[in-house]
Amino acid sequence: MSTVLLVLFLLVTLALIGVILIQRSEGGGLGIGSSQGMGGLMSGRGTANLLTRTTAILGTAFFVLALTLALLDRGTALNRSILDAPAPAAAPAVPALPAVPTN
Repeated sequence: MSTVLLVLFLLVTLALIGVILIQRSEGGGLGIGSSQGMGGLMSGRGTANLLTRTTAILGTAFFVLALTLALLDRGTALNRSILDAPAPAAAPAVPALPAVPTN
């Protein structure tokens, strides 16, 4: 179950990144140039509404999936604190080599 949600989360994330990168910073979206010849849906105003609505839907799906994955994984995580684990065994000390006399 969580694997399916994780794959869906990845797809929503990539779609959200793509939709955000398509938008212009002025809020025009794909409405580059004149909006007279593109029709009603892909006009400057129509594109901005479409991309804004798509961003809102994908953003909501992103947060819902993130919370769902967090709640599903809440009870399955092992205690991974370094304070809960026993101390590692110390390696035996290697005796130092005797000094070589110089002549």
